[in-house]
Amino acid sequence: MNARYTVLAAAVAGFAAGAVTIDQLHAQAKPPVFYVAEIDMKNPEAYQKEYAPKAQAIIKKHGGKLLAAGQNVTGFDGAPPKSRVAIQQWESLEKIQAWRDSAEYKEVRKIGDKYATFRSFAIVGMPQP
Repeated sequence: MNARYTVLAAAVAGFAAGAVTIDQLHAQAKPPVFYVAEIDMKNPEAYQKEYAPKAQAIIKKHGGKLLAAGQNVTGFDGAPPKSRVAIQQWESLEKIQAWRDSAEYKEVRKIGDKYATFRSFAIVGMPQP
């Protein structure tokens, strides 16, 4: 009989410890960081052909995720931007900075600068329950 109680007590203690650990891991999860770019394309065809595919591949290689990109932007308060808008998701500001500091990005950005003017910023997301 004592062996049953010992096994039951160990199982309850293991369950409680696991529940506490999982709760702590969820509390420590960092919210994603979103990178937003407004792109005023001077030559849309060349931009789409020569720059965009290379830039998107480098973003993916460095851990970014392209969530949305396009020119069909709907405005709600005020006029929407007339430029292309792109939204990316990253793990951290440090990952964004590493991507932007990479030699690959800098080289491809020279192509992008020939065909477009860029404005970009990042914002840390809200923790999700």
